[in-house]
Amino acid sequence: MFQGVRLMSNTDTCNDSRRTMELDNQDLEILKILQVDVRTAIERIADQVGLSTASVQRRLKRLRDNHVISSDVAVVEPKAVGQTMTFLLHVELDRDNLDFLVVFKKKMRNEPRVQQCYYVTGESDFILIVTAKDMEDFDALTQELFFDDSNVRRYKTSVVMERTKVSLALPLG
Repeated sequence: MFQGVRLMSNTDTCNDSRRTMELDNQDLEILKILQVDVRTAIERIADQVGLSTASVQRRLKRLRDNHVISSDVAVVEPKAVGQTMTFLLHVELDRDNLDFLVVFKKKMRNEPRVQQCYYVTGESDFILIVTAKDMEDFDALTQELFFDDSNVRRYKTSVVMERTKVSLALPLG
């Protein structure tokens, strides 16, 4: 059984370059394994999915080239690097036009303490997941990101009490 995956470019313009890549069950199995541990040896992946190592290497190259696998990263424990606090922010912009959106998105991409940024429907325009060393660091961040931006109407903050589950793994059929 094949499952189509629609891939869209991640650009700030209205360009809509789309392409489709079909994933078979072995592709999905490879992705499941890598979502648990990206360091899994190719030989072990090959054994688990019933393919040769060369075939797995070709599939991995294709998955990366087609941006199904968008990056290979290390998940770092925030407290180990002094980022002891996490915040969820709902941000509402004053104007909802393309130029202001592009500027805001670029600012969020360039700020390392913004871990995730989602453009959403509803009362807020964006939802952010932000990390900071402490409340003073968070206050400085909000000054930089929001108070100095005339397009930010308001923002609401929730302080994360506990990281119950943190994952970017996707459910795969």
